[in-house]
Amino acid sequence: MRALLLAASATLALAGCASKGGDTSQQIGGDPKLPDIQQYLVPPMHVVPPAPWGSAKPKVPAGMKVQAFATGLAKPRSVYTLPNGDVLVVETDGPSEPIHRPKDVVMNLIQAHAHGGGKAGMDIILLRDANGDGVPELKTKFITGLNSPFGVALVGGDLYVANTDAILRFPYQTGQTSITAAGTKLLDLPGGPIDHHWTKSLVASPDGTKLYVGVGSNSNITENGMDAERGRAAIWEVDRASGAYRLYGTGLRNPNGLQFEPLTNVLWTVVNERDELGPDLVPDYLTSVRDGGFYGWPYSYWGQHVDPRVKPQRPDLVAKAIKPDYGLSSHVAPLGMVFAANAAALPAQWRSGAFIGEHGSWDRGHLNGYKVIYVPFAEGRPSGKAVDVVTGFVEGEKAHGRPVGLGLDKTGALLIADDLGNTVWRVSGG
Repeated sequence: MRALLLAASATLALAGCASKGGDTSQQIGGDPKLPDIQQYLVPPMHVVPPAPWGSAKPKVPAGMKVQAFATGLAKPRSVYTLPNGDVLVVETDGPSEPIHRPKDVVMNLIQAHAHGGGKAGMDIILLRDANGDGVPELKTKFITGLNSPFGVALVGGDLYVANTDAILRFPYQTGQTSITAAGTKLLDLPGGPIDHHWTKSLVASPDGTKLYVGVGSNSNITENGMDAERGRAAIWEVDRASGAYRLYGTGLRNPNGLQFEPLTNVLWTVVNERDELGPDLVPDYLTSVRDGGFYGWPYSYWGQHVDPRVKPQRPDLVAKAIKPDYGLSSHVAPLGMVFAANAAALPAQWRSGAFIGEHGSWDRGHLNGYKVIYVPFAEGRPSGKAVDVVTGFVEGEKAHGRPVGLGLDKTGALLIADDLGNTVWRVSGG
């Protein structure tokens, strides 16, 4: 296995050298630069092996400080703060995928190497920081035995957990430190046997009557057939009382980080776009989501730019494709987002936009992402260039961590789930 991995790494390093990627800053904002399409037998790939944090930690700008809020976790992917201040940490990983193409073997080996070893917990951990000083006094298992969970949302006394294949409802009472009651299934979600994009982001509507869940595609670009894409590449709107659902937004290859913008109550998401069109295609993005809107996947990207790989073509749908609001540059893999209106523990300049967790690239010569950025907003819309906020996850040719889900604790400090470093980081004012 090691020999195969080394051979694969050498092959992909050569592919990566052939096309490393350009200036990613030109792809950030409302009008990203879109180069010509490049197609490959084997796409360029560049990943860095994991290395423990040790005494190191992420880097933040002047006026901020970062500390480990919790360590020794088992692949933390999401964080969610309950009204009493308890923080829920979702430990999870996806199910294994079947192999359909020879290059899938190589790609899976390389990506597994980048993610590091260790088994995910498939649990939700509760952390209690009663003093608000960033040092939890209690760490305990809150819910166990879940199936690749990801999203969490509380409405009244109902705690919802989005497993990869279903939304479950658990009874919750303020202050309890574990839930032993069996979850009640609200509805099934698209799961296996392929389950290419397994994460299911979850958020409740401001009035609490609806749940919104992100369901990613079952492929890069329909190579598993259109039947495998039923109900996928979409955001579902779910009636909380009945479990009835409808597709709220479609053509979103892998929507995550669902949040309602606090000024306008409009739903926003970050989206992982398609691969294998070149190191600088296609930009991942941040966008508002229109009710009934179609955002292009698989037929087009960034509005009406046609993807020639998809057969048959659908010019009728391409004509309807909505251009996203804000490009994040290519292959940064945004998986978490939180609006900063309640970030009272941070300096005032960081309280009017959105923080985004970028898990990091694997299919371009130069690494991209591996950081938390801040997109300034004004009047409910992006209003300037993104700024790097939390960096240092990659050092040379080693990766200490990879940011995923984001949240705010009860003091308004930023929480970052790091699924490679098995840590939740807390960022506050310096």
